[in-house]
Amino acid sequence: MTFRKERQILAELHRSLDRRYRPEDVADLVLAALSGRLTRREQVVLERAAQHSLRRTGSFSSMSADYARPVGGANQVAAANRLFGRRVEADPDDPESLLEFAATVGQEIQWEPEHTDFLADRLNREAREAVGMDLSKRQYNRRFRVLRRIAAKATILSTEQDKRRLLLVGVTGFGADIPLDRFLADPDAACFVAYYTARRKTRREFSLSGRDNPFDEIAQVLLDRCESRSDWWMIAQVRATPDVLPQLTDEERGRLLGQWSAVMRHSADLLRARWNPATDRTTMIVRRGDDSTTWNNLAVAYNAARSGWLACLASLNALELLDVTCPGKVMRLMAADLAAWHRITGGGVDQNTEVWAALPLPWEVLDGTVVCTRSDVDTLCRAAGLDPEKSGWTAPTPPSGVAVFRPTPELVHGVSIADPVWAALLRRAGAFSGRRMNPDLATAVHHGLTSGVVISDLPTTDK
Repeated sequence: MTFRKERQILAELHRSLDRRYRPEDVADLVLAALSGRLTRREQVVLERAAQHSLRRTGSFSSMSADYARPVGGANQVAAANRLFGRRVEADPDDPESLLEFAATVGQEIQWEPEHTDFLADRLNREAREAVGMDLSKRQYNRRFRVLRRIAAKATILSTEQDKRRLLLVGVTGFGADIPLDRFLADPDAACFVAYYTARRKTRREFSLSGRDNPFDEIAQVLLDRCESRSDWWMIAQVRATPDVLPQLTDEERGRLLGQWSAVMRHSADLLRARWNPATDRTTMIVRRGDDSTTWNNLAVAYNAARSGWLACLASLNALELLDVTCPGKVMRLMAADLAAWHRITGGGVDQNTEVWAALPLPWEVLDGTVVCTRSDVDTLCRAAGLDPEKSGWTAPTPPSGVAVFRPTPELVHGVSIADPVWAALLRRAGAFSGRRMNPDLATAVHHGLTSGVVISDLPTTDK
């Protein structure tokens, strides 16, 4: 394979870092990127996944290969340019660029991004005449409104981009921030990072057994290829664990500690703003009106950051800092039907939820409002029947071994479907979404649900 072709494949693997490629498709790309450099055993292990890739099978997946991206302000910029008769350029996907555009165009009507209140900040007729503005009230109001919408769009866009970044940090660490040139410089480390992050991004199944361990036999083979000269800093961006952190210098571990600490505090602040005091912390069952998706994504980001922070503290022999302050984990909101399934099958409230419910809220611990120490967490963990260190409350969670590769299931809202065509139909119909299904597709959905296309175990009431 030519050098140019290898770089093209690695560039495609780099693009996968902030997308949601199936591990099988990443494994297929990895085989091509490392062609001629793999041992016979490495080739065989990677083939276990690559043989299920969409390219090999000639199939498709009904599941998106990307995370939802916030819609930029291109329409608002075009509307403003038409209204003002201007041709000012702006990056519609950059909130700062949108605000700069609005400020530039808004000079014509004395508009500023800090003064967007439609009632309080508009100029009256006398003020418009005083600055020589030859516009009717209607034309002035139209221009004020369009600039106000751009400012609002910039704020919304910034918030949604921040939420998407935290979602990616929660499931992959800082992989999406790895520069392309650094990624291309170390193909072995790059292939591990791409495959391991793809495994971490697989969707959760609606089940009682939790999610699969992302570190499988293929990830192990790819990590084993990385030697002492490999870019371990890049690897540590996605795997801050005891098998990786010792490869870093103290200065690098300190930097990584700072990265995780910043994410932990930022996500905690966002969780604080979205916390519903009416939520029962002992069950964490979602209530009507709760934005459970945003809460759960932020909880994943916070817990991942907390785990990475603990791992870095441990690698620096600094876990004694927890004796002063030890913020707890954050529990995800649970659907009522899944909680009922737990009860039907004889399960109770998760032990971790018991600890979460008894501890102070993490954001109050982080801002110093409430004191919570390692001793406090130890006591509550043991009362709930948990080992505080092995369960990840006061120490990095111990490695969970190496999983056997399992093909990615076709999921519709966490329910595994045997065929992607049926999965696409069920998703269009709104099946398993918790909302009313599309009546035009009800007959087809009923046929699918009774013909064996659903292969997940689902809650029943006959046990």
